Amino acid sequence: MRVEVVAVGTELLLGQIVDTNSSWIGEQLAMAGLDSFYQTKVGDNPERIRAVISQALDRSDAVICCGGLGPTQDDLTREVIADLLGVELVMDDAIAERIRNMFASRGREMPENNLRQAMVPVGCSPIPQQPGTAPGLVCPVGDPVTGKVIYAVPGVPYEMKEMVNGTILGDLIARSGEPAVIRSRVLRTWGTSESALAEILADRIDELDAIGNPTLAFLASGVEGLKVRITAKAVDEEGTAAIIAAEEKVLEPLIGHLVFAYDDDNMESVVVDLLRSRGLTLAVAESLSGGYITGRLAAVADSAEVLLGGVVAGQPAIAERLLGVADGAAVNEETAVAMADGVREAMGADIGIATVGVGGPGDLDGVPAGTSCLAVSAAGSGAVATTVRLPGDRERIRQFSAITLLDLLRRVLLDG
Repeated sequence: MRVEVVAVGTELLLGQIVDTNSSWIGEQLAMAGLDSFYQTKVGDNPERIRAVISQALDRSDAVICCGGLGPTQDDLTREVIADLLGVELVMDDAIAERIRNMFASRGREMPENNLRQAMVPVGCSPIPQQPGTAPGLVCPVGDPVTGKVIYAVPGVPYEMKEMVNGTILGDLIARSGEPAVIRSRVLRTWGTSESALAEILADRIDELDAIGNPTLAFLASGVEGLKVRITAKAVDEEGTAAIIAAEEKVLEPLIGHLVFAYDDDNMESVVVDLLRSRGLTLAVAESLSGGYITGRLAAVADSAEVLLGGVVAGQPAIAERLLGVADGAAVNEETAVAMADGVREAMGADIGIATVGVGGPGDLDGVPAGTSCLAVSAAGSGAVATTVRLPGDRERIRQFSAITLLDLLRRVLLDG
């Protein structure tokens, strides 16, 4: 069963509203084991809406149209579906009465144009769930049981979700006749580029392309890491879990050393857990990242158990005065180590970490933009420092320096 999503609304194309509905619907379809290969956005134009739905029906078994069911002149989804099916729109008295009652319950008089929402294409059925004034529709194309189908739902998220969960998913599964479960496992990696990772996995990807199940995909996500997603399809949860586990074993010798977290975990949550499990405390000193690292760590639940605090040294004099750094203006590993030592000692922490560098847009005293010097200082164990060149604008450099420093700390903790 192939299901396509069509989001209707000019505001989506203009960027006035972000289309979160399509992504949510796609997630629900995947969890129900239903294939979805295309999602399309189209403006409030009847010819273009009709063309998009027609194309979707040509290549998919079902189409979920989201939006365009309101009472105004630019809400055109009902009319387009009726035209596409070659049928008329007729008034559904039960829906009309329901809409009137909704307005009456709020002590308001119903504008007559709301009755447009009670118009239903002949042969289509209203979706029973109707939390708002816009009813959803189930519109068979051809044979009501074996043919294709168009679903129309409102663009208001909570209304749409109630209809998808209450009617559409169950109807799709019944029509498919092939219950299946699709699940994914995300491996978060850091320490190499997307192209290098793709090169490492090239042979395995070719093998999986021939097999078809599971699949691998990449997603570069900034401070969240470079994600490798394993997606498997089977008849039940146990089957998908087994396929994913088997694939993880194949990937372990290839990229296991790069993996720092799975699924919803991130670098800072992993670091906080490692510190907590070892009974260690942490202090942070930042110039390049400007408090970004401390903020990310503080967002982790119960991080106060391990995070003692941070110092943002926006000016060299702050690093010199508060952290005892001899030359806070220098961008080198010695300065990063001195800042990590200084913040650790000032706060009485077991470990201090620090970042210093050039965020750009231009070079600083001959040091290229993107240069980041990072250090981890542990009481009684000395310090580890490294210098990296990071790509992108100032914000990306801040993010990349944060995850790179936290990854350095993670490795130090794992190495004891």
